[in-house]
Amino acid sequence: MATSTYLEAINQALFEEMERDESVFLLGEDIGIYGGAFKVTKGLYKAFGGDRVIDTPISESAIIGSAIGAAITGLRPVAEMQFADFITVGFNQLVANAATLYYRHNIPVPMVVRAPSGGGIRGGPFHSRNPEAWFFHQPGLKIVAPATARDAKGLLKSSIRDNNPVIYFEHKYLYRRVKEELPKEEIVVPLGKANISREGDDVTVITYGAMVFECLDAAKKLFEEHDISAQVIDLRTLQPLDMELILQSVQKTSRVVIVHEASLSGGIGAEIAARISEKAFEYLDAPVKRIASLDTPTPFSPILENEFMPNAEKIYNAILEIMKF
Repeated sequence: MATSTYLEAINQALFEEMERDESVFLLGEDIGIYGGAFKVTKGLYKAFGGDRVIDTPISESAIIGSAIGAAITGLRPVAEMQFADFITVGFNQLVANAATLYYRHNIPVPMVVRAPSGGGIRGGPFHSRNPEAWFFHQPGLKIVAPATARDAKGLLKSSIRDNNPVIYFEHKYLYRRVKEELPKEEIVVPLGKANISREGDDVTVITYGAMVFECLDAAKKLFEEHDISAQVIDLRTLQPLDMELILQSVQKTSRVVIVHEASLSGGIGAEIAARISEKAFEYLDAPVKRIASLDTPTPFSPILENEFMPNAEKIYNAILEIMKF
């Protein structure tokens, strides 16, 4: 086993899938010789050449549109948005075309859009967005948001092999901060299956992406200081949601805190809370609590960004609050 960062795990998944399947190719801005803005595609141009690692113009609508065209002809494109924020330029292609083609014409669209997302990097309002809720509302799209290096690799491989359009949110803050020993054997993590990152009996904490680690830190402190046992669920796939695991945990703990880095209003946490209220209301001993970023653009100032985003302290305090019910 070798230690790999979150970023290296993504690079490995791309290499292995391109080696396994000649229909897989990459396209995006500066992903070729330069290796991408964050060096995620480093070495792939040398390994597979310019026909399969394609540098594009600075036009996200062209990148996504080209990926859709390639996908419906039988190829498996992996398109990179240099930052998830810029996906808005290709929004129409994703929601009006990619998401609906199978419904309208019975034509599979096996493509992945890699979207480096999230804050904590002092990138300000144009380089820190978490736009997953926009696409969660659109039937026909699958949405993935890994937290660990193992899941980053295994979920990307599953996304590339899937016959539906998948938006793969990779968190920039985790690129070089998260490290894990990965086996030489192939890792494939199925879409639609959440993971229990920490077992617990007193409260269910539902989260994904970089917030998994904030939740784990809060859970550890709660147990050490108050003997509160929090079960932390890493969703991993946001669409489709693993409601079966969520409801099983709610029935066990009777208390729920939902944490996501995206802004609070209209976030995925609201949908999860609604489903819990509809399907597991009789098990609840307290209101479902949501912790999320403020409803403002992401501040550039480090002090303001820290205040804007959720963190372990805010999660810790929220759990203490609902444990009083």
